[in-house]
Amino acid sequence: MTSGIHHITLIARKVQANVDFYVGFLGLHLVKRTGGYEDPNQLHLFYGDASGSPGSLVSFLIWEDGSPGRVGHGQPSEIAFAIPPESIGYWMTRALQFHIQATGPAQEFGEPVLRLKDPDGVIVKLVGTNALAEPAPWAGRDIPETDAIRRLRGATVLTEKSEDTARFLQNHFGYAETGATESIRRLTSRSGDVIDVRDAGGFWSAAPGTGTIDHIAFRAPDEATVLAVRADLEQEQAGATNAHDRKYFFSLYVREPGGSLCELATDGPGFTVDEAPDALGTTLFLPPHLAGDLTATLVRLPKFAMPGEPRVPQRDLPFIHRFYRPEKANDRTFVLLHGSGGNEIDMLPFGHQLDPRATLLGVRGRSTEEGFPRWFRRFSMTKFDQQDIRAEAEAFVAFVAGTREGYGLDLEKTVFIGYSNGANLLAAVLLLHPGSIRNVVLMRAMAALDDTPEPDLTGTKVLMLTGKDDPYGKHAPELKSALGDSGANFEAIDLDIGHGIGVEDIAVIRPWLTESGL
Repeated sequence: MTSGIHHITLIARKVQANVDFYVGFLGLHLVKRTGGYEDPNQLHLFYGDASGSPGSLVSFLIWEDGSPGRVGHGQPSEIAFAIPPESIGYWMTRALQFHIQATGPAQEFGEPVLRLKDPDGVIVKLVGTNALAEPAPWAGRDIPETDAIRRLRGATVLTEKSEDTARFLQNHFGYAETGATESIRRLTSRSGDVIDVRDAGGFWSAAPGTGTIDHIAFRAPDEATVLAVRADLEQEQAGATNAHDRKYFFSLYVREPGGSLCELATDGPGFTVDEAPDALGTTLFLPPHLAGDLTATLVRLPKFAMPGEPRVPQRDLPFIHRFYRPEKANDRTFVLLHGSGGNEIDMLPFGHQLDPRATLLGVRGRSTEEGFPRWFRRFSMTKFDQQDIRAEAEAFVAFVAGTREGYGLDLEKTVFIGYSNGANLLAAVLLLHPGSIRNVVLMRAMAALDDTPEPDLTGTKVLMLTGKDDPYGKHAPELKSALGDSGANFEAIDLDIGHGIGVEDIAVIRPWLTESGL
């Protein structure tokens, strides 16, 4: 039976930093980029050797600006790559050049090991060893082939049940125990890679999130082997064994007794099934169930540039945001604010549908309610924290100023579009900070301020869209009155719609933009 690691999957918070580290610094080959099978907003990247061969692969689920996880038992904690033993010095020097902290070398099971951390804090070990074959060597653009990473050396798994975990990996994935320390059992596959099972009794449990390792996938020669292992697991009542066709391999998932997620994946058909060997990793592929909504999916996915390519700047501003500029952009920019429970990408498809050539800036509210983003706190469905509204409105004004410097936005051609709670925040900004935003679309907004100021909004253009069947629509007239008396170029339209947004809004906003000279 084929044995060994097929790939290791981790979770990353920033795609550009991830690419810069694994391609730019480590010199791995980006061999595949896909949309997430389980989450349409998720990018999935695979790095490996020249052909993306099993045993060389690490993959990343990109949870852009997602919450950090927690390393603990019930999860892998470290990954290790094999390098030539004589290349340890080269990598120590390279780490210094890239301002990456490295510790070591230290001996682990008789091998020299350098320890690094990737941008999310995951421990990455470079292990000097000749114990593994190199089916398809790959050297990064500035790394000598003699010093390049060969393939995966292994991983470390944290468990409170080290004996049970080790036995499970030996029985089902073809490993054998070849060494031990006081707290670690070293298991080695026929391919030569290793799993270090570390006793983490008394340590805290793992929590999923960015900066953690999601699972380790082990190798199987074919689908029949995967199904045979599945039957064995079912007979042992080993827990859920979900099986999936992932296009590039067929696999099943199961949790070992200590809680870590394991996958068994076939070696074929491999990554050349939809890309030529010399073009691996150059095209984004979407799972079939996402292909029908291609445009919306592409707009939501985070963008990145390969080392040496031009890149869109990413600015550190008071609000988490997503910046999207189409290839043939016009001079319009839409700043998009979500409703309660949304995030910075929810409104991007709406903005792209409104004008496919507009630059988009989706922004995430900083308040939370039961873990879901909002723009300010509320005490009930119609009663809001007045101090928080004012504080967040002021912070948003600072954010807007930052976008002018950071992204070069022309506020005369920038339109701020808010939905529901996001529209309420924009209305507060209009009333509390007149002149800070000049072109505004409010969809399903209501009066959120208890004491409504009387600003002079001369020169400001505002379109307010209310749903006739919106249960919150009865709270809109007060805001309409305040904006109508403000001196703004104000237009209010009631639509035959509820609280949701859709093509009815776009049919009104498009001509308003044209008539307003935007």
